[in-house]
Parts: sequence; structure tokens; C-alpha cells
Amino acid sequence: MENTINNRYDFIYLFDVQDGNPNGDPDAGNLPRIDPETGEGMVSDVCLKRKVRNYVQITKNETKPYDIFIKEKAILNNLIDEAHEQENVKEKEKGEKTEAARQWMCGNYYDVRTFGAVMTTGKNAGQVRGPIQMTFARSIDPIVTAEHSITRMAVATPGEAEKQNGDNRTMGRKFTVPYGLYLTKGYVSAHLAAQTGFGKGDMNLFWEALKNMFDQDHSASRGTMNARKLIVFKHNTALGNAPAHKLFDLIHIELKDKQKPARSFADYQITIDREKLPEGVEIINMIE
Repeated sequence: MENTINNRYDFIYLFDVQDGNPNGDPDAGNLPRIDPETGEGMVSDVCLKRKVRNYVQITKNETKPYDIFIKEKAILNNLIDEAHEQENVKEKEKGEKTEAARQWMCGNYYDVRTFGAVMTTGKNAGQVRGPIQMTFARSIDPIVTAEHSITRMAVATPGEAEKQNGDNRTMGRKFTVPYGLYLTKGYVSAHLAAQTGFGKGDMNLFWEALKNMFDQDHSASRGTMNARKLIVFKHNTALGNAPAHKLFDLIHIELKDKQKPARSFADYQITIDREKLPEGVEIINMIE
């Protein structure tokens, strides 16, 4: 097994959307998620992790040790039961089987050892707290939701066609964000990485996914989405050398022209106050 990481990492990830819906809210008619008090757009951490999982699933062909536990149409209890069918798990005493199954799941499923998982629904493989955690993404500025009428030139059933006297056109609605630049914060714990077996290769794959996952996830509903910046703060110790919020405060993002709305990434200026960087912390720009 590869060596686990020995450093704490905190990171800022910037991505944008143009003429698309980055993360619809099913409780609000699939409207783009929004903070009702500030008007800022939001994208859930679950949505971002889903894209990371999909990227790993595509690039690693669902092969162990890079298989994905939480994937489309998966029956989770069957996967948990598979862990208990392994010889090194079967031979354990009753009280040790859960831990052995947990270790097997971490060793074979990338998303379990990266993000963690609750695996107590089947024969019980315990719970895993993953070393990588991410926040909801929030847009730098308030977003505007545009609503569009669309026409479908067909109906679903003969009954619908009869009601419309052969005119099979139906109307629908589509919601987009003209432009939004979103920021999410992330944390990598060396302590939890040691518990799950999350290694340097796993972390490099995670960075790779953040840089490339939108190119493998195009959809008409999501418009144009791109990874714009990945700024990583690397501590020279496992526990870290400074609070994460102080590091994040070193990054300043501003509109170049505050008199007009942003419509591209070029409308923003991003600066990093490197002079205030605490001792023992290094900045790595993963996406220039």
C-alpha cells in the first residue's frame, strides 16, 4: 500500500458556469440553488463529489482499488456484503469482522477512503470519516436566474396527441444562470488519511479530477462549466501551521468593473497576499 500523506492541505477551488444551471434544487422546481437573503448562487458539496466520483469511475474503469461505492444504480448492501465474503474477513472473530470489512472497503473503493461513508446498512462495515471534506460552493457575486420557454415537437402518449388534435408540440421551461463564478473550500486531513489508507496517488487523482471533471460532464442543462482556479495551501506538518480561515482570507477576488455584471472569468481579478503567508505554509497553484 502506498504511503499515506504526511501534510495537512487546505484549498480553494473556483469554477464558473455560463448559460447553464450548475445545480438545480429539486425542492424548487429545479431552479438554480440560491441563498434567498444574499442572492448568491450555491452548489452543494454532494454535487461536486458526484463529479469527482464520475471522473474516477471513467478514468479507472471501475477497477479496484479505484472502484466507486456510491454510484448510479448501485445496491450498497450487496457491496458491503461482498466485503464480509472475503477470506481475511471471514476468519476474524465476531467482534473484529466489522473493522476488517471497513478496512477492505477503504482499500477497494476510492470514494470511501477519500470522502468517507456510512456502511452500517448491510452486514455492517462500520463508518468511515474521509480525509477530504468540501463546503457548499457559493458564487462570488449574486446571480440572476433566467427563465426560458422551450418547445418540444412531440408528446409522450397517444392520449396526449388526441387531446391536441395532432398538434404534438408541448411547452416547457428551462432555467439558466447567465454567468456565475463559484468558490468552494476544501480540507485534507493527514490524520484521517492514515486511518483510511488515502495515499499520495489518491490525492493526485483528486486534484486531477477537480481540474478535468467538467470536461467529462457536459450537459445541455449545465451550459458551459469550467474549472478556473485550484489554490492549495500545503502545511509542512500533519496538524498544520495556521488556521484554514486565515489562509483563505489571503485570497481576494474582485470584479474589475463593478458598474457592469460579470459575464466571463476575465471580468474578475484574483490576487493572493503572499507577504502574509504564515511560516511553514506553501502555496501551490494547481490551475494557473
